This record gives sequence, structure tokens and C-alpha cells, in this order.
Amino acid sequence: MGDLFVVKTDGLAAGNGVLVTTDRAEAVDAVRSYLSGDAFGDAGRTLVIEEGLSGPELSILAICDGSTAMALAPAQDFKRLGDGDAGPNTGGMGAYSPVPVATEAVVDSLMANAVEPTLAALRGRGIDYRGVLYCGLMFTPDGPRVLEYNVRFGDPETQAVLPRLTSDLGELLACAAGGRLGPEPTFDDGAAVAVVCASEGYPASPRTGDRIAGLDAASDMADVTVFAAGVGADPDGGLVTAGGRVLTVTGSGPTVDDARRRAYEAVAGISWPGMCHRTDVAATPTGD
Repeated sequence: MGDLFVVKTDGLAAGNGVLVTTDRAEAVDAVRSYLSGDAFGDAGRTLVIEEGLSGPELSILAICDGSTAMALAPAQDFKRLGDGDAGPNTGGMGAYSPVPVATEAVVDSLMANAVEPTLAALRGRGIDYRGVLYCGLMFTPDGPRVLEYNVRFGDPETQAVLPRLTSDLGELLACAAGGRLGPEPTFDDGAAVAVVCASEGYPASPRTGDRIAGLDAASDMADVTVFAAGVGADPDGGLVTAGGRVLTVTGSGPTVDDARRRAYEAVAGISWPGMCHRTDVAATPTGD
């Protein structure tokens, strides 16, 4: 692989404002279209040119109470639109949990070296941060690197993590809001795999208004949860697509393979014109 170029907007672009490419001419064209406003309007007029990194990704959702933090079960996200990590970056086309490479020791190290120093820096600025700190990382040949922080739950990772939670989420969040984190959250020994179903044209220009079929049957399947995102009401009483990432279908099971099978069985029963999804989410869990 040649040099890797990463061009990213410095404004809000609905998860679409980043180009990762080995083609220098494509990167130059992206800079021109961002700065001109042609690509993302004012959100693209300031941009960042970043070091290109490669390796498996890992997402940690940390619950913070202002002074301490607890990690939820880690997950791995699939950012590219197509199978085999082809196509443009998106807001996420699927995720799974647990991640074999993310052992307890690895998570403890990442919390100690990334999340906790970040909280200390916030406190040093007089910021009493309570809530979810989403930490997106990549395991590069030179070690783990932080790619991004978000101050919210991130999808689709959350839709693979929370179905495994066996303790009370409401109690955990209430304790964090009150500045007093309680017992560590607990998770089942199984797995969850989340597959995103998106509209034709996503991420650049998703088509909307298509009638969604098969949603009720998929939702009624055992060990399946369907999360609606870009969905709107049809005047006839049904549901239609209303955004780029329309649904996330999560399967649960004793192993990643079992959870993956359930998720894709449910996805197979859902349809609308132009629906797209990856077929390789969690096909080769990192670390196996």
C-alpha cells in the first residue's frame, strides 16, 4: 500500500465528512471540493489533513461521573460502506461485541492511557464531565492510537453492546449524573452482532421515501432486536426510509457466529428498493 491520505471536515457532516484514500489526486480534489463548499457547505470550509493509519478498530464507551470512568464492553465498528472495507467511510455499517483482541488487560491499559488522562485534562480546564465518553481507537503496527472522541453513545457500537448488558443501565447513568459511579456494569457471556441497513446512495446522497417491508416479522424473531433510525411514517400507516442509515438489526447468541447468523437471518427478511448492507460484519472477529 502507498501513502494513505485522510481529508476530514472540521464541521458537522452527518458522519460523511472524511475521505481515506491512497490516490493523491483524489485527496487533492477532495480538499478543493471541501474548501469551496461544494461538498459539505460551510461544514467543509475548514478541514483537517490527518496522518493515515491502518489496523483493526476498537470502540470503548466509558461512563463518566466527573472524576472516574467505567468501561462498557468494547465493540468493533465497520466504517466502510462495502464488504472487505471497500467504498467510502460512513457513520458505521455494523459492529460486534465482544472483541477477542480487547482482553480485560487491553481495556484496562486503554482506560489508563487514553480515557483517564482525557478526563483529568477536562477537570484541569474546570469541566465536570458526566456522561458517556466514546473513544474510537485503532490498533496500528506502532500500537493503539485514539482516532476520535464523542460525548455520546455511538452507533452502531451501542446497539451491539447494550443488548449484552445484564445490570441496570438506568441506575448506572443516574449514578454517573450524580457524580458517584456505583458497581461495575456486568455483561452476559454471549455475543451481539449489529448490521446496518442503509438507503441507496448512502453516504453521499441517500434516497428516501421507500416503503420498508418485513420489519414486523424481523422484530418478532427470537434473539433479534431491530433499531430504527432513518425511518418515517407512511400516510398509509406503514414505514418508509427517511435517512441514510435506516435500521440496525442486532442478533444475539452464545457466540459471535451464532449472533451473526441471527442478525443476517433477520436482515434477509427486510427489504426496500435499493437497500444495502455489508455481508461481512463480524465474519472474521479480530483476534481469532
